[in-house]
Amino acid sequence: MKLQVGYDFRYQCIQPTPMLFVLNIHSERSADIIVPDHMVSDPVVPIATYRDAFGNWCSRLVAPPGEFRLSSTALLNDSGLRDEVHPEARQHAVQDLPDDTLQFLLPSRYCETELLPDIAWNLFGGTPEGWARV
Repeated sequence: MKLQVGYDFRYQCIQPTPMLFVLNIHSERSADIIVPDHMVSDPVVPIATYRDAFGNWCSRLVAPPGEFRLSSTALLNDSGLRDEVHPEARQHAVQDLPDDTLQFLLPSRYCETELLPDIAWNLFGGTPEGWARV
């Protein structure tokens, strides 16, 4: 089946604002792309791209002061199959996680981390550990 994806973000910046986006179709899906997901900005600004350690395409730009729009549309082939389910997957205690996974537990400035724990516990605290919680 064909799957259309895209986004249309609008920002109001009071000064030049450096931005980093991870919005492109993952490199693992490159063979499935029919119409590429080219990022378009209005007004037009230079957009630099690089691939991170996980194969994600990252885009860097500096948004100008005022209204700024970022958009893209793409078309890709998709099997339509559901993601794999692993009900036997267990949840590991934080102290048992490998060192190289701890970076994914660090707070982000893009999320109100002081508010998130209460929301997470309210939403998921009563669910069984493991796959069901995912």
